[in-house]
Amino acid sequence: MGKKIIFATNNSGKMKEITEIMGDLKIPVYSMRDVGVDMDIVEDGETFEDNALIKARALAKIFPDDIILADDSGLEVDYLDKGPGVHTALFAGRDTPYMVKNQVLIEKLKDAPEEKRTARFVCVIAAIFPDGTIEITKGKIEGEINKEMAGDNGFGYDPIFYVPEYGCTTAQMSRSLKNQLSHRGKALEMMKKIIRGKVNENSSYE
Repeated sequence: MGKKIIFATNNSGKMKEITEIMGDLKIPVYSMRDVGVDMDIVEDGETFEDNALIKARALAKIFPDDIILADDSGLEVDYLDKGPGVHTALFAGRDTPYMVKNQVLIEKLKDAPEEKRTARFVCVIAAIFPDGTIEITKGKIEGEINKEMAGDNGFGYDPIFYVPEYGCTTAQMSRSLKNQLSHRGKALEMMKKIIRGKVNENSSYE
């Protein structure tokens, strides 16, 4: 089996979370940029699972001897019929700054009653191992869309994702708390257990 993990992303904010959460594994974790891969993978699946697998398979073709991880995540807003969902990255334009995207989303919910502002972050992680095994994990965090941006931590929609139990947005949480509660954190923790099982089965990782 391979001796490194390659995560199918070049998102620096996401990679920071990933390396923090997976840092206690004894296997180094690299982004696509770290391993010299520059390609645009078309995510045309109908579900988070579809898109995660599309990315993982594309990278596994290049690095068949390593562990490949890929995620697809998004924001589901109940007032928008669970949109933007799998189209979260394209919401208000792929290259639009998230400060603008957040304002657009706030505006779309300006007439939403309180009980319809509920939302959740969803993350699905797909793993392809050198032996061809595929594993899928899924995590989510429930909350609601805040009426204004708050907080400087995190990235993406964190400044408007309010978690009532903690009385703050995910952008106002400490990194350790966010990693514990977040959709990606939960999915990564589940995947870590799977990877550890594989490591224990195969001494070539040591």
